[in-house]
Amino acid sequence: MSTHVPALQVVVPLLSAPLCLLIRNAMAARVFAVGVTWACLAMSAWLLHAVVGAGPIEYAFGGWPAPWGIVYSVDSLNAYVLVIVSAIASVVLPVGPGAAAHSIAEGREHRFYAAFLACLAGLLGVTITGDAFNLFVFLEISSLASYTLIALGPRRKALTAAFSYLVVGTIGATFILIGVGLMYQMTGTLNMADLVARLPAVEGARTLLAAFAFFSVGISIKLAVFPMHQWLPNAYAEAPAVVSAFLASTTTKVFYYVLLRIVFTLFGVGFVFEELHLHFLLLPLSLAAIFVGSTAAIFQKDLRRLLAYSSVAQIGYMTLGLTFANLTGLTGGIVHLFNHALTKGGLFLVAACVFRRVGSTTIDGMRGLGRRMPWTTAAFVVGGLALIGVPGTVGFVSKWYLVLGAIDKGWYGIAFLVVASSLLSVAYVWRVIEVAYFSEAPDLSSRKDAPLWMLIPTWILIGATLYFGLFTHLSVGVANQAARRLLGIAP
Repeated sequence: MSTHVPALQVVVPLLSAPLCLLIRNAMAARVFAVGVTWACLAMSAWLLHAVVGAGPIEYAFGGWPAPWGIVYSVDSLNAYVLVIVSAIASVVLPVGPGAAAHSIAEGREHRFYAAFLACLAGLLGVTITGDAFNLFVFLEISSLASYTLIALGPRRKALTAAFSYLVVGTIGATFILIGVGLMYQMTGTLNMADLVARLPAVEGARTLLAAFAFFSVGISIKLAVFPMHQWLPNAYAEAPAVVSAFLASTTTKVFYYVLLRIVFTLFGVGFVFEELHLHFLLLPLSLAAIFVGSTAAIFQKDLRRLLAYSSVAQIGYMTLGLTFANLTGLTGGIVHLFNHALTKGGLFLVAACVFRRVGSTTIDGMRGLGRRMPWTTAAFVVGGLALIGVPGTVGFVSKWYLVLGAIDKGWYGIAFLVVASSLLSVAYVWRVIEVAYFSEAPDLSSRKDAPLWMLIPTWILIGATLYFGLFTHLSVGVANQAARRLLGIAP
């Protein structure tokens, strides 16, 4: 069985999604779906342990070797992302879609779990596949499921947000598909490892430039790189709370992984940074994302929209690490992928807890929340400190490596801006803390925290931001190994 784990990583959730539609009982569907996510986590953890200890794994479907058959390739980088995606799913899904009055109509919960598992299967497939066209197929599976999940939001605006995401996401997917087609036209293969071997023969061709442009734009739309992020705030703010927690922690992280593969593995550092000088474009866009996203977050009146604009800024930190194209900076970008997934997943679960008790996530409605919901508010404080980058939290680890990466490049001004940007994070985090702790509660008699089955997953993620902020051997160690592999540096 262990030899088939790479295939089962995708097959199990993909086949389980339609099975959820046959399970009409809401609790039975919930238990079944949670069990599937835990199985996915166990398999991804096994794969990460295997590739870190013994090197990359290749799984050829039907025994057909590459490039003739479809191959799943697992190394330290995508095993790292597989663990992140499956771990977030296994933690947030037990929270469920929410009360019937606030989210999913009674009797339709099984549809939510089917869409969730389909989205999970698509994201895992994008991460593990070694075939360019299969990447597009899994991308569409995850995207279609995401549109459905967002549309299940409690307000009518969720339909508008889902439709907007559908239109923009379809444009991004079309760009990626055109890029795949151009690559196949030039090389006659779709296997990524084979593409790497054949691309030097067409170096200098205008078709190669066009393929890179289509890939870059399409992935940037899916990743919500500034200024192609317009779909993200509404999608995160209007989806069911648990969906926001899952998508904010996984979707953009998977597409950041895809961007790393395209830039460093497929086209190579020399072509992207020395010939095309991508950093001339991506560096200012990354800085703009950090400062514009953080500034926009300060002026939001809703907690989930605040967290959504914060995500735009955090994506800027990840793309900034890619721009440095050195070991320290790239390690910072990859470890921020992990750290931001934990932080933002925990904070969106905080929003879910608030919505459960208060009935909304407006910041004004959180007055006195520190006394009414002490455990929930404390979780926000810890997660907020991680967003700021306070020492002892995961946010500090990421920003420390990004600052070192900038210094290694001799970009001292960029290092200063990374540090200075934390002041904006302080501003929007403090807005919530001030309202929660220093404003008078409208009714202290209603003191009642979120139920335990919501607080436990929230504190698992929030607690992890402290644990991995102090013990970085696993998160930074694997990120460093992945960065070395991308840059072709011997361990």
